[in-house]
Amino acid sequence: MPARIAFTIETPTGPRTTSMTYERRGAGEPLLLLHGIGHHWQAWEPVLDVLAAERDVIAVDLPGFGASDGLPDGSPYDLSTVVPVLDAFCGAVGVERPHVAGNSLGGLLALELGREKRVRSVTALSPAGFWSEGERRYAFGTLRAMRVAARSLPVPVIERLSRTPAGRTALTSTIYARPGRRSPEAVVAETLALRGATGFHQTLASGRTVLFRDDVTTVPVTIAWGTRDRLLLRRQGVRAKHTLPGARLVRLPGCGHVPMNDDPALVARVILDGSR
Repeated sequence: MPARIAFTIETPTGPRTTSMTYERRGAGEPLLLLHGIGHHWQAWEPVLDVLAAERDVIAVDLPGFGASDGLPDGSPYDLSTVVPVLDAFCGAVGVERPHVAGNSLGGLLALELGREKRVRSVTALSPAGFWSEGERRYAFGTLRAMRVAARSLPVPVIERLSRTPAGRTALTSTIYARPGRRSPEAVVAETLALRGATGFHQTLASGRTVLFRDDVTTVPVTIAWGTRDRLLLRRQGVRAKHTLPGARLVRLPGCGHVPMNDDPALVARVILDGSR
């Protein structure tokens, strides 16, 4: 069962209490898992048990997503705010400088944690922030369309669609290369998570000018990209390698934007190898 923890964060109007929901499994060196925009910690469910066999795994709902609180009024959903919140969360759960793996928005946050030397290693799966302006507009437009669809469909329709491979494809093929592999229950839960994400629009707004431009040289970095990523196109991985020349760049054959579901064994191995 996921846990919930409250802790204090700094905001423009002074210290405030927030709470975040997380799932923790396993033993070993700590590994923090960060999902993408509109998702929740359960995005990592396909790889959690494999990772937990070798790591103390903490999969967290980001602020304003899943079951975690949104940021207090006046706090922007940008890197300069969310990264310290994640650092404070780690302190609250008793973890110092974990390894970190992130997908999409979570990958960008993982790289920023690495740039600020708050983690031991970084594995970024299709991280945001390496797009051209046209690619960013395309991705943001696609995400907005997914959000509108999730909010417009009645729950019984979502449940009915999730029961068939064709319906799961209609709901999730933008982020999964193999949507039929996702369970009906998971598809319903993540569609409702996208629908209820209080931080969605503010996170997109904060991302309009984001480009990750700095090398990360103080910790090992792995960048991995699905060859069938339809949201952040795989050529962005080449740009990431140019920005981070010391990083290990890994192809994920046959995987989409959220690769943990498409090839759990491969993704788990990439994360474990990157967090040694």
